[in-house]
Amino acid sequence: MILDNASRDGSAELAASRARSDPRIRVVRNPETLPFTENWNRALRLVDPAARYIKVVHADDWLRPTCLERMVSLAEANPEVGLVGSWVERGDEVVCRWPEAPGRVIPGALVSRLSLLGEIPYVFGSPTSLLLRADPVRAADPLYEEDGTETLGQVVDQDVCLRLLRDWDFGYVPEVLTATREHDRSLTSQNEEIGRWYAGKIALHQRHGPTYLNADEYDRRLREWIDEYHRYLGAQLLQGRGPRFWRFHRRALGQLGLDMSVARIATHAGRKAVRRLLRRVTDVGPARTTPHGEER
Repeated sequence: MILDNASRDGSAELAASRARSDPRIRVVRNPETLPFTENWNRALRLVDPAARYIKVVHADDWLRPTCLERMVSLAEANPEVGLVGSWVERGDEVVCRWPEAPGRVIPGALVSRLSLLGEIPYVFGSPTSLLLRADPVRAADPLYEEDGTETLGQVVDQDVCLRLLRDWDFGYVPEVLTATREHDRSLTSQNEEIGRWYAGKIALHQRHGPTYLNADEYDRRLREWIDEYHRYLGAQLLQGRGPRFWRFHRRALGQLGLDMSVARIATHAGRKAVRRLLRRVTDVGPARTTPHGEER
């Protein structure tokens, strides 16, 4: 099934042409452009009621020829698995690699705990990277949160994974099965440009940390995330970001129940400025002289 989100670039016509030549393809077009999470949820509601698995493929992403075979085989052999991931090709690199993974079926609580603690590589990829069992998706409708995405931003799909893994295990195929392409207009690129990732990570921690972590782990990791957020803001202060940027982050921190610490931002900015200055001095090195003793 192809869901066209009221595109104007000829995608709808191309999809309709393919559907006419292949009866397996069904095309649905939104009458108006929906926000991305509402569009994702509508696509999931349009899945055939008889489907046992759901494989999302976002625009510009690709599946390797063996993707469905590998993922469905693992899920069929392990009915306790609710979602299946794999290695992902992203540009010139391969991500989501977990060399120390304890097998191809990993308890949901374990992978969620290690992920929140930052002790394993990011293994969930993007929606295209995962195979979902249809039953928990239907039970969770709407699967993707449609409110509060200002703080979740680009981690709204990771929120889904952490919710599903409360009741299901994680399947993991250690080979490249999907490819994700990013460009300047992609949601990921837009979110990274304004730095939504930091607010999203804290939001995930506040939502799911109490489920998967003990109190000491929760508090320690939250302090680390808040400090990393302010370190990022300190770096952006040196970049001369404008009022729109700072309004967003002040609002995002407020929604998380946190204050923006000007003193902490200034401290991180000062440290970074000193490091830059020291690097410049080191790069220049001692002055060299000509054979006549003149400084070059």
